[in-house]
Amino acid sequence: MEQLFEFFRHDPNDLLSRLVIMDETWSYHYDPETKQQSKELGHSGLPRPKEFLLQKTAGKVLASILWDQDSILLIYYLPKGLNINAEYYSSLLVQLKDILKEKRGGKFTKGVLVLHDNAPARRALTAQKKLAYLGFQYLDHPPYSPDVAPSHYHLFPGLKKHLKGRYFSFDAEVLLPWRLFGWTTL
Repeated sequence: MEQLFEFFRHDPNDLLSRLVIMDETWSYHYDPETKQQSKELGHSGLPRPKEFLLQKTAGKVLASILWDQDSILLIYYLPKGLNINAEYYSSLLVQLKDILKEKRGGKFTKGVLVLHDNAPARRALTAQKKLAYLGFQYLDHPPYSPDVAPSHYHLFPGLKKHLKGRYFSFDAEVLLPWRLFGWTTL
C-alpha cells in the first residue's frame, strides 16, 4: 500500500495515466432490481407491482475486467467448468499487453502499473513472472482493503445497473447487453 501512496504523492496524474486495474464480477441470469428501482416503476394511483423473485438465480457468468482511467480495456468471460488460476490470469495479461499496444501506446513509455487484489492466482509465481516478462509493475494491494478496490465503487455499479431486473435464459444472453454497450473487446 505504501508503494501506491508513494506513486500518488510523487505525481497523481502520472499514477493515473499508468494504472490498469483488474477485477472480477458475477453477472446473473436474473438480478432483481433494488427496492428503490421498483418504487420508480410504479405510477401514482396504480397499485405497486408485486415482487415475485427476490433473489438472484443460479445461472451466472464470471467476467474478468481490465480497465484504466479512460475506458474498459478487456472483458473476458470465464468458460464454464474452469477456475481462475495463474495460467488463466497470465493469459489475460498477454491480451492486456496486446490491447495496450494497440490503444494506449503511451502507457509503455513510462511503464504499466497493475493493481489487483491478492487472490492466489495473481500472487502465484507463474503470474508474477508473467508480469515481469511483460514489463508490467505490480502495485501491492493490502489484504482486506476494499477502500483500494476502485472497481467496486467506480465501475461495477454502473455496469450492473443495465442488467438489473432483466431475465436471461442462457449465458450468451447475459453477455449480450455488455457487448451492446461496448463494454468488451471480445
